[in-house]
Amino acid sequence: MKPKNKRLALQDIADRVGVTKMTVSRYLKDPTQVSKATGEKIQAVIDEVGYVASRVPDILSNSTSKAIGILIPSISNQVFAAVVQGIESVTEPSGYQTMIAHYGYDKDVEEKRIESMLSYQVDGLILSECEHTEKSLRMIESAGIPVVEVMDSCLPPIDLAVGLDHKAASEAMIRRMLENGKKKIAFIAARMDIRVRQRLQGYHNIMESVGCDPIILSTPANSSFTLGAELMAEALDNHPELDGVFCCNDDLAIGAIMECQRRGISIPEQMAVAGFNALDIGRSITPKLASIDTPRWEIGSLAATMLLDKLSGNSPEQPVVDLGFTLFEGESI
Repeated sequence: MKPKNKRLALQDIADRVGVTKMTVSRYLKDPTQVSKATGEKIQAVIDEVGYVASRVPDILSNSTSKAIGILIPSISNQVFAAVVQGIESVTEPSGYQTMIAHYGYDKDVEEKRIESMLSYQVDGLILSECEHTEKSLRMIESAGIPVVEVMDSCLPPIDLAVGLDHKAASEAMIRRMLENGKKKIAFIAARMDIRVRQRLQGYHNIMESVGCDPIILSTPANSSFTLGAELMAEALDNHPELDGVFCCNDDLAIGAIMECQRRGISIPEQMAVAGFNALDIGRSITPKLASIDTPRWEIGSLAATMLLDKLSGNSPEQPVVDLGFTLFEGESI
């Protein structure tokens, strides 16, 4: 019996079928190269033992892995789940596999994940971050493969980029809240990554343009409903004059709504609450959460298309694409 810690090899399949290793190899590369009867026997053994062919020889001989590396900051964040789904809607029909790793919004961890991805000879990378360590940039340059950064369209890309203007989206939401009669609007944020900082800049721009003092509550902690409720409580306790809050994401905004409801504060009459990303849960609560609707699936799909086009030798006409955003007013502002 084969030891449990030994991987099945082509020779093991060949011995079971009673053919040469070369015959099995030809079948795996192109089933039409062997007779139908032999092919059926080989496939039956493969199915029986659960054999998975190694792609290392093909990678070494062809200098291609047919694999795309995807780095996301969080595996629990619905925003990036939609991006990955968009990516795979393109890569899978094109015969490419995806390798996914997360790095917890930590640039040093991202560096290690990039190094690992490159060691597997991925054909391209799709990155969710726009800020990288110097070592990450050097490794990517040395690899000489196409790279697409997603979710941002304003920062200079390594190679290609697909996303939106977070500052402009933030400005649009604050303008609408002001148009609806709100004057004392706070910005509530967590984690403070580059995209959150861009949203904060948009908030600053509009508040200063109308002569209103910015009120900012932020933390490096990860977002959650609970954290949103805690920050909303802090905002209400320290700034009783508030009549609106713009949260950097929907998790915080939903927590803010819960805290207002706990205190008997009516929304949007007494307090307007807005979020960012327009997740499905925000449309399921009462009142429906106002938010910035971001085209996440479309961003992933276009990023993968641009990457595969470049792998085919066709450089995209636009290296940076802004897919925009939609302001979803809901019922909370």
